[in-house]
Amino acid sequence: MTDPGTVLITGPTRNLGRHTVLAMADRPRDRRPDLLLVGRAGSDLTAVAAEARDRGATVHEIPCDLANLADVRAAAATARDLLGTGAVRPLHALIANAGIISTDTRRATPDGYETTFAVNYLAHAQLIADLLGEFTAPARIVLLGSNTYHANVWRKLLHVPPAAWADPVDLARPATTAPSATASGTAYSNAKLAVLYYAHELQRHAPDGVNVTVFEPGWMPGTALSRGTPKPAQMIGRALARVPGVSTPQRSGPLLAALALDDRWAHLRDGAFVVKSVVAEPHPIATDRERERRLWEATAELLRHRSHSPSSP
Repeated sequence: MTDPGTVLITGPTRNLGRHTVLAMADRPRDRRPDLLLVGRAGSDLTAVAAEARDRGATVHEIPCDLANLADVRAAAATARDLLGTGAVRPLHALIANAGIISTDTRRATPDGYETTFAVNYLAHAQLIADLLGEFTAPARIVLLGSNTYHANVWRKLLHVPPAAWADPVDLARPATTAPSATASGTAYSNAKLAVLYYAHELQRHAPDGVNVTVFEPGWMPGTALSRGTPKPAQMIGRALARVPGVSTPQRSGPLLAALALDDRWAHLRDGAFVVKSVVAEPHPIATDRERERRLWEATAELLRHRSHSPSSP
């Protein structure tokens, strides 16, 4: 990318997000983007912004609770203002990095949606919808994926549940009964399968020159995200985190930065699935034209319901 312009990233304060921000800030001046950091207000956001500035980057903090769609819409409005006034260069990339595993699928966001689905998927769909007309081509949207959406031998051994797909409106509803031991993991896998379906459909609706990809950073045991995984996976993860070669935020952060910025990846589009630094073929379940169409339609319903609700902020 000749002019890196501006990169907006969600979840910039810890683990993968933080190391992605610092990798972008560490780039040579002519390859260093301006940064819009969208994350929860507080000392962590202030600290990573200050560290990136110390490394030479132009940085703007945009406080936002991604569990609240009104906050997300306000963050998008702030980003549009910064772009419109020339406070930052044109928007060339958006990295939808933030993620969460809620330990209780009965927990609802202020909008009434199940927390894992709302933060991992709906918040980013809202943010991208509000900013889709702001990109200057060539531009990239990088979504964060995970292979947990389908079971393989290792995930079965670790008791990591695969997705159990349902209509997106149902996936957005909080549970009404006590969740099972695997409910939080299933909700996470459902949200990550939604990301893959969304990536394919988003490319069909994106302006010319805006390419959509999905990044899988590799399993990063020991990060805060793993707290919502089953206990056996947490125990094994803590041990494996010390094994040389296992994915870590320090290793995967620069790879995510590269996917958003490097010319090597400029040709990727259509929701191409990149596992660390290799383009991979997703499991067949991750491509379903009817599910993708329905997700797009249901997402519009869910976001419209909140933005038009008399009780919404």
